[in-house]
Amino acid sequence: MSFRGSLQELPLPDILQLVAVSGKTGSFKFLDEGTVGKIFLADGRVVHAVVGDLEGEEAVYELAIWPRGDFEFTPGKPAPRRTIDRSSTSLMMEAARRIDEWKLLTSRIPSVDLVPLFVENGTNTAVTLDAREWAVVRKLDERRSIEEIAQALGQSAFETAKTVYGLISSGLVALNDQRRGLETSRLRQMTPAELREVARQALRQARSLLAGHSDTDSASLTFPEEGPDPGADALIAMIREAETAVSRTLGPHRATAFTESLGKLIEHTSAGTP
Repeated sequence: MSFRGSLQELPLPDILQLVAVSGKTGSFKFLDEGTVGKIFLADGRVVHAVVGDLEGEEAVYELAIWPRGDFEFTPGKPAPRRTIDRSSTSLMMEAARRIDEWKLLTSRIPSVDLVPLFVENGTNTAVTLDAREWAVVRKLDERRSIEEIAQALGQSAFETAKTVYGLISSGLVALNDQRRGLETSRLRQMTPAELREVARQALRQARSLLAGHSDTDSASLTFPEEGPDPGADALIAMIREAETAVSRTLGPHRATAFTESLGKLIEHTSAGTP
């Protein structure tokens, strides 16, 4: 017998605990604003998961921070392959740890779309790099974002961001604030009316994503609706603040999707700008 519900009423840890006790085999389908995720179980144990371009444990960690969305369980549907060996309890404990750690990382890495590059003159003190740091350093080319470096290394964006955080702390690396998917040069060519329209839609998207998180004050995200020309810099600053809030609350992949959607919005809005 299938069953369905909402993550607002029954969060993922409770769902997994429920099916673990019942020992069910089948698959969950999760849907939130067009994004689809799936978790497959065998005898109540999570054996495979996928959401977007993530699969295995990384997909479970991504789904664990969804604040809302609908789900449906279909019994008897086998997993196409096995990518997870951890117990459901261990998966949820690791997810909670990552969420807490990512909130710390966002103080310096608000998005995995940022491009790490070497600091000119670097640090004046000797720095010893471990194997993980060397692996990341060898991929720095002033073009690859943190997410692209992670893909090249076969790592999660979370693990690569942790390494980059250490390199930033040591004074070897800084982040280029020109994010992939957000052409700020287009914003500087827009009229005040166009800037306000982009701001309205950016705020609507950000507040929708952050809704339901009591520890996130999305009301602090503002942009002047009237008055003198607010300028592109004010909009860029607001977008950065919104992206950081989404990243800290929902993780780097949701922040990447948020930025990419704004990039498309900016491109569409500026299409008629001479």
